[in-house]
Amino acid sequence: MTATHQPLTFPITITWPILPDDFILPDDPRENTEHPLLANALRQALTLELSKDALITTNFVLCAGINNRIIVKAPDWMYVRPVDPWPHPYPRRSYTPHTEGPIPLIVMEFLSENYGEEYSMEFQSRVGKWYFYEQVVKVPIYVIFQPETARLEVYALKSQGYEIQTPSSAGRYWIPGLELLLGIWWGTGNNRTGNWLRWWNSAGEMLPWPEEVAATDRERAETERLRAEQLAQQAETERQRAQTERQRADAERQRAEAERLRAAQLEQRLRELGVDPDR
Repeated sequence: MTATHQPLTFPITITWPILPDDFILPDDPRENTEHPLLANALRQALTLELSKDALITTNFVLCAGINNRIIVKAPDWMYVRPVDPWPHPYPRRSYTPHTEGPIPLIVMEFLSENYGEEYSMEFQSRVGKWYFYEQVVKVPIYVIFQPETARLEVYALKSQGYEIQTPSSAGRYWIPGLELLLGIWWGTGNNRTGNWLRWWNSAGEMLPWPEEVAATDRERAETERLRAEQLAQQAETERQRAQTERQRADAERQRAEAERLRAAQLEQRLRELGVDPDR
């Protein structure tokens, strides 16, 4: 399904309140236990530079005010940068753009088999996510991903609203701000096999997960260990060859010394018999 929405023109007043401490957040159950794995994998692959001073969240409250109503949504994945460090000892509950920092660069929603308000433009009795991200917060990039069917839709905010983007020949999308490509990869990670969202750099190199880095390091260490063993075996072989050469040279010297002694003894014996060995 591809969403094509026309922006609504009803007048609204948007404000950016901090979420009150006594605001009761919805306690909706997760539709899919795989969604946190997908979100965590996206975060883990980001470089330290992209993670520095960034708010990278999973199912975390994004807050705004619409006509004096506090509206909250919890994207499955959100990236905001730069954001000041949280100064309080208690955990952060929410993020309000403009008041606490810039608008999110990108939000993502992961669809289950039965998706809900990810495409919804409703804004009266219940505010749909599409409307909230596009018309209220104005998030530049909105991603919708269905991991079971490998459907990936990337929308960029233009003057008239979200426009679906066209992938590259490799099926990847350029994400401005992150300066990375986003695409689908099939494989195994975190004890899950299936479709994943992965990052690629501009050179087409996939950004690895920590477990992949660790596996590569282990393979490199094993290769180095085997190479060191091979070098040690070569050194031992060379030592044994040199020892054999020394033993052969020693044997040759001993043989020559024995020949010299035998010749000297023969010469002495001839002299004792009155024979001049030099004649």
